[in-house]
Formats: sequence, structure tokens, C-alpha cells
Amino acid sequence: MKRHAPATARNSEPLAEVLVGELPNEGLVLEIASGTGEHAVFMAKRFPALDWQPSDCATDALHSVDAWAQEAGLANLRPAIALDAAALDWPIETADAVLCVNMIHISPWEATVGLFEGAGRLLPPGAPLILYGPFVEDDVETAPSNLAFDESLKARDPAWGLRQVGDLDALAEARNLHRTARHEMPANNLVLVYRKD
Repeated sequence: MKRHAPATARNSEPLAEVLVGELPNEGLVLEIASGTGEHAVFMAKRFPALDWQPSDCATDALHSVDAWAQEAGLANLRPAIALDAAALDWPIETADAVLCVNMIHISPWEATVGLFEGAGRLLPPGAPLILYGPFVEDDVETAPSNLAFDESLKARDPAWGLRQVGDLDALAEARNLHRTARHEMPANNLVLVYRKD
């Protein structure tokens, strides 16, 4: 039931170092597409003053998240909730931050649109939507490994693939969000931060 993702162990600490400067001091963080649940446990331990709400649209992921959470026994880590980013209705009405790690490139574009729409509804002014993963930028050369990764993703599912940062910026602006930060991360990944106007 408890699943493991090697990449999660590698990126948790670098991501946490960025989140220190981007997350609020207190409140509720909604994690979209929590996957195995390892990030949720790591971040809930790292940020004890924040309530952490994991979510995923896959039943096996929800079971894994809860298995990790039960083992960790953290008071600020909530039970995982079923949430499809592409859905019009989310089972949560407010959050002080939204975090989405490595989902955008392995889901249809509709999930990304839904993510921005949901964040636009849930977040109060000034609150962050934080994205982590590989992206493509018009003015930055894409690493060969990311180009190869993009090709492999599209071969698995034509609806998948690395997204253009400019397209995300446009999605954000239409939903009263604007990009306030771009952090370069290990393995040719980025953290992009959008905040509610």
C-alpha cells in the first residue's frame, strides 16, 4: 500500500529550502497530486506550523499517502482527500497556499487549467500557487535530457508533455494570479510561484 518514488527523496530538501521563503508562516497548504505521500510527510515535518492537506485523484495514491501519514503520526498532516485538478468542484473551499509537484507534465492540459482555476478560487490575495517540475521557456535553452523526457512522455500519452512557462503565465493572468518567482532547481527543474492579486 505504501509506495516509494526515488525522485521524491532527491528533491524534497531542495524544494523545502525554496518553500521556506514562499509558504506562509501558518495556515493550510493544499498539495495537489500528492502521489506516494512522501513529500507530504517530509514537508509536514519540516513546516510544523502549517497544516498539510494532501490530495490525489488516484485511489492507490490516496492509500499510499495515508499509509505514510499513519506511520509518521504527524498532528499537522491531514488525511488525504480525493481531488481531480481538472474537476470544476474541489472538496475544499479555501487554502493559504497550493503546492503542485511533478503533475503538470504527466496529465492532460485540462488538469493544468483546472489547477489554476482552483487556485484562483481558493487562495486569498497574496497567497501562492507553487509549481515544481520540468518546463520549457522561450528564452532559455531546454536541456537535452528534458527534450528527451518530453518525447518519451508524448509517446506514452499525446496529452502529456512539458508545458511552456508562457502558457502558464497566460493561464495565471486570466485568473487573477501573477508569477512572482522562478527558482532554478536540480536536474533541470524549476519552481514557479504565482500569487493571487
